[in-house]
Amino acid sequence: MLYINEMEEILQKEVWEKVNQNLVAKMLSEFMYEDMIKPELEDGMYFLLTAAGRKYRYRAEKRLFDSFDVKSGSVEACENDTWHPAVNAIQFLTDIKENIGMSSETAGHLIRELNQTLIADANLMVHHRKTADALTELDYEELEGEMTGHPWITYNKGRIGFGLDDYVNFAPENQNETKLFWVAVRRERSQFQSVTDLNYEKLIENELGAEMIMHFSGIIRKYGLNPEDYYFMPVHEWQWKNVLIQNFPEDLAYKNMIPLEEGTDHYLPQQSIRTFVNVSDKRKHHVKLPMSILNTLVYRGLPSERTVIAPQVTAFIKGIFENDSFLKEDCEVVLPGEIASLNVDHPHYSSLNGAPYQYNEMLGAIWRESIYGYLKTGEKPITLAALHHVDAYGKPYVQSLIEQSGLSANEWMKQFFHVIMPPLLHFLYQYGTVFSPHGQNTILILKDSKPVRLAVKDYVDDVNISDQPFPELAGLDEDLKAVLRSEPPEGLTQFIFTGLFICHLRYLSNVLINHYLMDEKTFWSYLAEAIQDYQAKFPQLEERFKLFDFFKPELTKLCLNRNRMVDYGYGDGEDRPHASEFGKVRNALHDIKEERIMV
Repeated sequence: MLYINEMEEILQKEVWEKVNQNLVAKMLSEFMYEDMIKPELEDGMYFLLTAAGRKYRYRAEKRLFDSFDVKSGSVEACENDTWHPAVNAIQFLTDIKENIGMSSETAGHLIRELNQTLIADANLMVHHRKTADALTELDYEELEGEMTGHPWITYNKGRIGFGLDDYVNFAPENQNETKLFWVAVRRERSQFQSVTDLNYEKLIENELGAEMIMHFSGIIRKYGLNPEDYYFMPVHEWQWKNVLIQNFPEDLAYKNMIPLEEGTDHYLPQQSIRTFVNVSDKRKHHVKLPMSILNTLVYRGLPSERTVIAPQVTAFIKGIFENDSFLKEDCEVVLPGEIASLNVDHPHYSSLNGAPYQYNEMLGAIWRESIYGYLKTGEKPITLAALHHVDAYGKPYVQSLIEQSGLSANEWMKQFFHVIMPPLLHFLYQYGTVFSPHGQNTILILKDSKPVRLAVKDYVDDVNISDQPFPELAGLDEDLKAVLRSEPPEGLTQFIFTGLFICHLRYLSNVLINHYLMDEKTFWSYLAEAIQDYQAKFPQLEERFKLFDFFKPELTKLCLNRNRMVDYGYGDGEDRPHASEFGKVRNALHDIKEERIMV
């Protein structure tokens, strides 16, 4: 299948120019924030002269936190002394290459990522036409398929490794249900871990059922082998075809790995691409699988050491919850745990000192509790990322929720902040433990379209602890400490400051401002109020409020686009790349707090 008709439907001139102009505007906004470009402001217009000699001009509104909202329809490029709409994102990238100090090697790879992002954007523009009101009727896993990707990273749907057929079949926005392929892996080569009230047999019985287990066991017996010597594990079809066969042929030859068949349950991929919600039975576990494609900053594998430790991290997080009445009874925070994991190390890559990290993340599985198992009557989960979504007709999803709730925008947002902030702050201040609560990991639970509870997921990658000698962390298992990242105070604070405030809330703020739902200072003052209300409730933690200070005048600016474009490039090192640090960001919460004190 050559997908010619599909491409002709998506790649129309008008659509292509529109998605390019939108992407150029996003690039300008984020590159200004990350201090990669320095345009001049003249008479209300920004002008950028690139090293290639081409000029760009556009309108942008200055926002708090040193941010900019570039107006897409205003972006123009100058050719032969004539201004025309800037509708070529690749041209813009090559124009600014020398301005930002990007190598040709990096630019070459990035052109590929940007083109694939643009194709996905065109597909979304053509095929995703549901209204914001209609989106409020979708279930959690269906709503995920309507999202447009990471709001900050400009190459957010690069997905290097996918062909067009893979994009059509497996990208979340195409909303194609998939079955998981299963393999048997020899137990002596594998590591299975689970929380204490679960074992492998109980897990697999729940996932496959007795009939399928018997069938899979029969396949193994045909080789004259004992099924008791193997674990059954799901793998993604793409990973099997593109990674496992090519990298594990020895194990396949010696029957350390045996291909079985597809399971019977149907799944939908979520925004991360590698996490799957069971739509045949929504109360069954969500499954996270490695897919060795490069998307946003990293290969989307499963790091072996974190996969193995995942159930132990869950036990740690749940232990805090069970013994804390504020989290359990006041907040009723939901913590869908990663309750079981299987990891298989490669026999040769794992023995290499300094092997590229992607080769140590190829074969594993994590089972996470379903969010649906935690819901009360009338509750509905959505990821925070949905809140900055605007439909094809210009209406924000959050506006539809506000209208349906019967609350004013101000009332809705105040309730929102008083739902999401207390549990995140309590884990940080009381226990020196932080999640990475960006828009994909953080789930808002609604009732009657109003915010009522918070759920936080993805502990295996994104739980981090303080490096301070807190008594609450004194009894932590050494194996756990060795895998979890220990961070100094500002580093730990950054997971909420950058992960939530910069990576999500500034985009939500933009949506509210641009659609005349709320002014900017009011939005951020509600956040400041929620933090201060929490602090007033727990005055005994005052020293920790100073340690993890969300009201400092400035914090280190973490940069995501700069990491790929300037600092890390497309290197293939032994460690996953992390956000780059560059300069400082002025903290609007400090100014808001100072104004309150003066009043």
